Amino acid sequence: MSTELLRLDNVGVRLGGREILRDVSLTIRPGEFTGLIGPNGAGKTTLLRVMLGLQAVTTGAVLIDGEPRAHRDASTGYVPQKLGIEPDTPLRVRDVVSLGVDGHKFGVRLPSRARRELVDDMLTAVGARRFADARIGELSGGEQQRVMIAHALIGRPRLLLLDEPLANLDISGEQGIVSVLARLAKAEGIAVLLSAHDMNPLMPVMDRIAYVAGGRVAVGRTEDVVTTEVLSRLYGQHVDVIRVHGRVLVVAAPEGTDPEHDGAAADASVVG
Repeated sequence: MSTELLRLDNVGVRLGGREILRDVSLTIRPGEFTGLIGPNGAGKTTLLRVMLGLQAVTTGAVLIDGEPRAHRDASTGYVPQKLGIEPDTPLRVRDVVSLGVDGHKFGVRLPSRARRELVDDMLTAVGARRFADARIGELSGGEQQRVMIAHALIGRPRLLLLDEPLANLDISGEQGIVSVLARLAKAEGIAVLLSAHDMNPLMPVMDRIAYVAGGRVAVGRTEDVVTTEVLSRLYGQHVDVIRVHGRVLVVAAPEGTDPEHDGAAADASVVG
């Protein structure tokens, strides 16, 4: 995992005169699983848009294979946060995944047999083969996420970005999605960056964490980043990192609280 696939150098983004991201530097390497963690409004979605080439930076540079990235290209797959699939959507699962093969290319289509085999292979890889002929709108949230991951991966991207794919899933669904992504990252050498509020489902598989707060990012191994010292500096106020029963909680004292005398009164908006 020594080769850099994507690199952000001192990236800053201002929108409407407001600073959204500041001095963000990180690298993503093939086969590496990175968790992009932080509360609502921290800048995670803007950072994903920068990586996709959909958001221009105000300062700094975004590099793919050492070259400036001008726009989104086929090297990056993306799974959005809101799927917006209606229950009566007529498309079958295999139809949705098939669109990822050449749906963006006018007049160019794989032969039907090769196409079907490719779709079946990808559905098998994400554990979705058993409902390949079901209508996409009839599936559970976790099943739909597997389908959209297959759709994003079938074009063979080297980098896969996922915006809050674990939101609204139960524990079993979270574990299933995380397991599939971790396996594909290692087996196929795909760089995976997954955005989430809660780091705990990702703890067993993350190679690195990029923790976002207030438009700033701390990057490194979980044990080095998720500490009281680092996160207090990131949030700009005292933060307690609590480890209990194998889980990690990030708790900030309310503004104006003296942590030495008032204890760790939780602000639920910054619990990781």
